[in-house]
Amino acid sequence: MNNYLTVEMAATAENVSLARIIVAGFIAPLDPTVDEIADIKTAVSEAVTNAIIHGYCGNDSDNTNSVVKMRLTYYGRKITVEVSDMGIGIEDIDSAREPMFTTKPDLERSGLGFTVMETFMDSVHITSEMGAGTTVLLTKTLGDTAV
Repeated sequence: MNNYLTVEMAATAENVSLARIIVAGFIAPLDPTVDEIADIKTAVSEAVTNAIIHGYCGNDSDNTNSVVKMRLTYYGRKITVEVSDMGIGIEDIDSAREPMFTTKPDLERSGLGFTVMETFMDSVHITSEMGAGTTVLLTKTLGDTAV
């Protein structure tokens, strides 16, 4: 079974929960476990939150220009979720991946977003260009549900 979905949403905090619901509904036909659903929802939540807080600096007052895109696909039981923004970009991806690293200490950000994503997904690939945005590609292969 193969499928895909592309979603574009305003970069507002209210849409983080919507992104979680969308991904859960999208993968439902694959009959994932509760833990698999929770893992993927958590990783997507972190990626979308990072786009809003860091990509657009949390400025959702003019969300017409602040957009987060998600492209969801599955091929067999392999799920990919691509979350992208057209924000400020990440200056140093290696540093950003380090646990506890944050560019927003004044907002009491824990600096664990990428660590959380890497914990719950099989792979996390990040591309970014300063002034042009960031794309996070999350992949996870669901376990075999056949008993």
